[in-house]
Amino acid sequence: MNALLQAGVAGTHPLDGTAAEWIWVVLLLPLAGALIHALISGISEWKPGPYDPDAKHWGKRGVGAHGEHITGVTAELRALVEEAHDAGQVDSIHHSGEHLGTDEAVEHHDARHKWFYPVSIIGVGVMAAAFGLALSILLAMSGVDAPVPFVREYFTWMEAGNIRLGATLWLDQLSLVMTLVITGVGTLIHLFSVGYMAKDSAYARYFLYLNLFVFFMLLLVLGGSYPVMFVGWEGVGLCSYLLIGFWFGDKKNADAGKKAFIVNRIGDLGFLIAMFLMFANWHALDFAGVQSAVAGVAPGDVLLTAIALALFVGCTGKSAQLPLYVWLPDAMAGPTPVSALIHAATMVTAGVYLIARSSFLFAAAPVASLTVVVIGSLTALFAATIGLKQWDIKKVLAYSTVSQLGYMFAAVGAGAYVAGVFHLTTHAFFKALLFLGAGSVIHSMHHAYHATGKHDDAQDMRNMGGLAKFMPVTATTMWIATLAIAGIPPLAGFFSKDEILAGLFARAHHTTLAEATWLGIPGSTILYASWVMLTIAAAMTAVYMTRMMWLTFHGENRTGPGERGELHESPWVMSVPLAVLGVLALTAGWLNLPIFLTHLVPLGPTATLEHWLDPVVGAAARTIGMGELPHLAASTEYVLVGLATFIAVASVGGAIWWFRRQVILPAKEDLSPWTGFSKVLFHKYYVDEIYDAMIVRPLHWFAQSVLYRGIDRGLIDGIGVDGAGWRFPWLVGRMGSALQNGRVNTYAWVLVIGAIVVLALIRIG
Repeated sequence: MNALLQAGVAGTHPLDGTAAEWIWVVLLLPLAGALIHALISGISEWKPGPYDPDAKHWGKRGVGAHGEHITGVTAELRALVEEAHDAGQVDSIHHSGEHLGTDEAVEHHDARHKWFYPVSIIGVGVMAAAFGLALSILLAMSGVDAPVPFVREYFTWMEAGNIRLGATLWLDQLSLVMTLVITGVGTLIHLFSVGYMAKDSAYARYFLYLNLFVFFMLLLVLGGSYPVMFVGWEGVGLCSYLLIGFWFGDKKNADAGKKAFIVNRIGDLGFLIAMFLMFANWHALDFAGVQSAVAGVAPGDVLLTAIALALFVGCTGKSAQLPLYVWLPDAMAGPTPVSALIHAATMVTAGVYLIARSSFLFAAAPVASLTVVVIGSLTALFAATIGLKQWDIKKVLAYSTVSQLGYMFAAVGAGAYVAGVFHLTTHAFFKALLFLGAGSVIHSMHHAYHATGKHDDAQDMRNMGGLAKFMPVTATTMWIATLAIAGIPPLAGFFSKDEILAGLFARAHHTTLAEATWLGIPGSTILYASWVMLTIAAAMTAVYMTRMMWLTFHGENRTGPGERGELHESPWVMSVPLAVLGVLALTAGWLNLPIFLTHLVPLGPTATLEHWLDPVVGAAARTIGMGELPHLAASTEYVLVGLATFIAVASVGGAIWWFRRQVILPAKEDLSPWTGFSKVLFHKYYVDEIYDAMIVRPLHWFAQSVLYRGIDRGLIDGIGVDGAGWRFPWLVGRMGSALQNGRVNTYAWVLVIGAIVVLALIRIG
């Protein structure tokens, strides 16, 4: 295997001369779009500020009370914003963090960004071109036998002492799957954004961040070494901060962006420690070098376990696993298409990709792999319980994402790498559809509320109901995605979820994980317990997703009599991405049809994705399976699939039956408080409050009282800088005044002492 890897690096590869040679263009296309948008944004958004930063500065082109740029607004709107700001009520412009910009608040002006067309064409065009090129590379790879990665180093990145890092891209079956998901789903999200953000005054800046986000994510999955991957890793963290806090004039949005940035830095420390350990012990940071080093270390070695666990710490931050998941629900502060991009196609899947990419390392560290299984399973169940009691439509989807990521980690932790990547792919389709569908609903709700001057929360599901008759395309496509994530056959989520559950069950015996122990608990017990937890989480997923759909699209409309006439389906530029994703959510399960199922119904080629990814993760999966891929008897698989299907159908049907009987009041009229455990779930187990009390406030006190007042002001400034400024002159003055006192005997003694000192120095010399 090592020889094959070296052949791939050396350039003697079957893909030489094919479209794979242009992989660098896929990477640079979104970067070029970002640079162009940076120029446009600088031209369109720059304006001089007031001489007095504290003054309310209004003009034909000024800055609003919350920092948002105002272009051509009416005097009435200015007064409205000022009045709302003074009263502390900003819902006229911001509804629960969902900002539509002042121009969108007065849609009768129909004021699009003046650079709308070039920004839209470039922003979507570079993504579509990148996706088209990725498809051509797929065709090239499908036509040749490429068992080793296609590696290209373009220049030396850094060289110092005994370390040399090249700017290397690594193309194989896994990185191409990720590239197709990122560029394909990313293109649809960019297209949806054209309609959703059309009237935002920072339209060009939005596409700058969006294109830059995709560039860094592509760098992450195509990087040929851990340091190159880490650059992309940090880049998506930066872009998530910029996009989550996109409407930074609202403090809540800015705080959410900072929270995401800081929590991710905690996780990224683990990634750095892993790289330090690799280099210190193996003098290698590229994938081929690290894999060669791992092959020479005994399985279960302490060093292997430490490196794998450190990598997983990075994954818990980037992919929102316990205990570092708290940033992801707050990421809803950004525009809804941003949520779709972060939650579905890009950033949060980075941790799953990292473990799949490092499968050779985790397969040799059973304790670390079992840790991934435990954390993933607990996260899936934990987040699913919270999703049961949320009213904000985007918060429901946020906790759903955290839960589904738990499924993926449980899979890759158990060595079911293909199942994890399979669910990553199908999840990208139906979760992007769910977020964009939620954006379509919010867009219509905002339009209705602005048209009638009502300031209710456009994201609270209690204010919705009966929207299916106003938004049939959105309702239909979101139902497809809901049934897919619930695991209803034959939609995509049914196949990928079932493969994860079956993979856990299959690895609970006769595998290295089953024979290992985790804190004294047998690995087989861990895997069976994980299967139970994920099965319960699957039932909860079906319930809270059905609850979301019923409260939003069915039952009595609670928007308001005046607003009903303003509700409408989104424009085609937003509906087309929904339709395309709906088709993918319906059919993506055919990417990896299970063999046992096709014995009953000849649905098509089986295990397509498994065969495709085998050159990358097959060896690691067989290592865990003690030389073979773990599998179940067909009869066992029939029972597991039948049980999973029954649970999914019963959960969806039971939820519909239950919520049809419930009386739901609009948010302002619903005064009944949460009680008991429901209150705990509504407040998300008070985890943020616990972190604030145990970590944030003590650190703040320590920084203020000890570091700032004690050391900075007291020691450094008080004794050092300021002290030298007044104590030294005071001391010299006192000494001088004591000597120059006008007494002859004092002067005589000074002369005598001085003469003695001079004579002593002469004698010594």
